[in-house]
Amino acid sequence: MAQDDYYNLLGVSRSATDDEIQKAYRKLARKYHPDLHADKDDKDKERAKQKFQKVQQAYDVLGDSSKRQMYDRMGPGFDQMGGGGNPFGGGGPNPFGGAGGIDLSQIFGGAGGGAGGFEDIFRQMGGGGRQPGPQAPPKGVDAEQEITVPFATAVLGGQHQVSLQRRNGKVDRIDVKIPAGIEANKKIRLRGQGNPGGNGGQRGDLMITVKVAQHPNYSRKGLNLSVTVPISLLEAVEGAKIDIPTPHGTVSIKVPPNTSGGKALRLKGMGIKSKDRSGDLIATLQIAVPEEVSAADIELLKQLDSSWSSDLLRSNLAW
Repeated sequence: MAQDDYYNLLGVSRSATDDEIQKAYRKLARKYHPDLHADKDDKDKERAKQKFQKVQQAYDVLGDSSKRQMYDRMGPGFDQMGGGGNPFGGGGPNPFGGAGGIDLSQIFGGAGGGAGGFEDIFRQMGGGGRQPGPQAPPKGVDAEQEITVPFATAVLGGQHQVSLQRRNGKVDRIDVKIPAGIEANKKIRLRGQGNPGGNGGQRGDLMITVKVAQHPNYSRKGLNLSVTVPISLLEAVEGAKIDIPTPHGTVSIKVPPNTSGGKALRLKGMGIKSKDRSGDLIATLQIAVPEEVSAADIELLKQLDSSWSSDLLRSNLAW
């Protein structure tokens, strides 16, 4: 029977780096660990054990640079030419710890040194070892919660409290740290704050989906903030210095003389601040018209309109 291709067994390409091979091995070792199939029927347990042995053998070869070179040149039969093919011995990398190997706690969360760890793997493969201890209680189920935070909290960060009703009817109040600049629909994981496991098992996690409330004046796009700033007709014509509130305090901006409505002013670095960069604040000027205008004011506007020749304003407007 043709021997399995080691690269296919680990699910990596032939050009994979040592780090990629190591990560693939860890993932498959967790998946097919015999201890994790102890509650399955005999057929499933045997299938998992065989798969684990193949994965281990593939890693023993591909995880060792000299063996990998020989395998690439000669194929799976290289070990029959003196290359050494014992998946648990030889000079290859030791995935169970030791110099150049993988720390067992990195693969199975620290379970490798005691009962129920790798000694059990050797026992199940016929290698002896002491009897396994009791199975760890199952971990609890993750809980999910959706919250809506104020726009300012999403921009600047802060605290938000959630109320989580447990299965026993008890309500827990949990403080959630909201990171600065979080976007809508992002998730925050609170480890160990979910539902408890059976028989005293550790709690699951709490997954929080963050919604962001709208702001009456501000909006965001990426790290940039936008705001519409009303100005008077006189400020637009004559120019002015006006104050506007921002997440980082009140700032003064200069309105140039003869400014038309819709002009955008960019304030560098006054948007959302992340660890390595900051967004900008785009202030769009809007000429505000009073809701009520007196007859005398209208007459004055008519005089201005005739002197400004308003028809010329649209002379370049074309389809």
